[in-house]
Amino acid sequence: MTDPHVGDHEHGEGRPSRGPLSRINAIIARLGMYLSVAGLLVIVTIVFYQVFGRYVLNSSPTWTENLALVLILYVTLIGAAVGVRDAGHIGMDSLLVMLPDATREKIELVIHVLVALFGIAMAYNGWILGASVGTVKIANLGLPELVRYIPLVVSGLLIVSFSIEHIIALLRGEEVVPSWN
Repeated sequence: MTDPHVGDHEHGEGRPSRGPLSRINAIIARLGMYLSVAGLLVIVTIVFYQVFGRYVLNSSPTWTENLALVLILYVTLIGAAVGVRDAGHIGMDSLLVMLPDATREKIELVIHVLVALFGIAMAYNGWILGASVGTVKIANLGLPELVRYIPLVVSGLLIVSFSIEHIIALLRGEEVVPSWN
């Protein structure tokens, strides 16, 4: 019997990557998806509570807007990192498919290296920015401003790890299987 994952990948080639980095990244990406969905549900609940307080109780809670904004950072940045791993980002695959395999693989390699460099820049600059405002408190929450920059650093590090996974898979002639499979 054939492997159900072979043939349904980005280009329909290669065997699934089963190395230790792929196994770890798949778990992390799946956890990131679950946390992002849970965070989205919490945001909806907070916004509902804010609207209820404003229009029904005539007393809008002061902390809801700032907490929702902080949670949006976590949801979007962790979700974006998972999108890098699971090829859920916007791409120009239609143009790459028309190229010869060797050329396409070289371009894909360059793309993954550039994405990894972007992840490094995100993590580094998020760290610098977070450190610069670490002692300032977020109004109405009492949390340090640093919590706004943690998802930037985490997302950047995840993007680097996920890009390395894609680079290794490309060099081995393998495919990264999305974490939802």
